[in-house]
Amino acid sequence: MRNEVLHGYLIHHRKYRERSHIVHLFTQEHGRVDGILRQTPPPQYQPISLQASGKSDLKNFTKLEIVNQPIFFFGDAFFSGFYLNEILLRLCPLEVEMPQTFLQYAETLSSLQTMAQQINPNEFLRQILRKFEHELIEELGYPLDFSVDASQADINPLQYYQFQLNAGFMPIVQASRASLSGQQILSMCNYEKGMDFNSEQLQLLSKLYRQMISSLLGDRPLKSRQLWIQNSQTKA
Repeated sequence: MRNEVLHGYLIHHRKYRERSHIVHLFTQEHGRVDGILRQTPPPQYQPISLQASGKSDLKNFTKLEIVNQPIFFFGDAFFSGFYLNEILLRLCPLEVEMPQTFLQYAETLSSLQTMAQQINPNEFLRQILRKFEHELIEELGYPLDFSVDASQADINPLQYYQFQLNAGFMPIVQASRASLSGQQILSMCNYEKGMDFNSEQLQLLSKLYRQMISSLLGDRPLKSRQLWIQNSQTKA
């Protein structure tokens, strides 16, 4: 890159030497981009623009501009924002454009700002997080065919399945807490992209995407999820 203008969001930063920071961005043009910023980093969740230069994985960032007014999240919206940024940082490859995920990320941040006005905030939150995960997982290269199992046989609504990341839906003899019913899996066949998930689809995706994301993350659990659970236990 040579003085290329990028548009996006700060998803993480850390101190680097005395007056600089290593910052991780999620950008419209190139997905995740890392670099060195020799000034105070912008707030998270703020649309920004800057210039990027350099041939290595660590670019030089200059001419930072913050586009909108500050955004502040509280409660579950705060932990949700932390979660979004953490999985982008952990799962997105460097400098691979992810246009649909970028659009969904911006839409999810906008939705999180309306949490306090929602009649059923918990249901609303599940919807917007599953929609984000749906786009992310597809653009990471793991689109799912909900009509067939791992051997390409039709999903049986009366059968139970265990999902394996690199294989698909594996038929199992006995149901468990981690298993998925064929009826649940087939419920996704009629899903229209961009629409709300119904209750059966949400139940499926909550379990399925947690398993997929955990498999992709490996042995390091999400800090945002741990903090979210601790906060919920404190309030209980």
